[in-house]
Amino acid sequence: MMKEFLLLFRADYKSMPKESPEEMQATTQKWMNWFAGIAAQNKFVGGTHLNDSGKVVRNGDVILDGPYAEIKESIMGYTLIKAASLDEATALVKDCPILAFGGNVEIRETPDCGFSEEKNM
Repeated sequence: MMKEFLLLFRADYKSMPKESPEEMQATTQKWMNWFAGIAAQNKFVGGTHLNDSGKVVRNGDVILDGPYAEIKESIMGYTLIKAASLDEATALVKDCPILAFGGNVEIRETPDCGFSEEKNM
């Protein structure tokens, strides 16, 4: 039975290399190829990259600018994949393009909480 895993892509925006348009296009192509490889195995569920700005809301009506104001790394994007196990999900991530830029990928299984639309209809 396939399970779903959330992949959180983390990196330090400030340490990301400044790329020329051609280099950016090549990096984008690496990401597209990596996603296509997962999709070709029918294991890609969805995901997106995140903008580098946002807000953090805390208890006590505290609102801060930027989701990464207090930490070096921030979440740059996320993807949901299907895999039989955490080991298989980890194997799918081993050639993720973010690793070449000093980033990392956190892999978390998403338990079925029974909140899916299909079950509630």
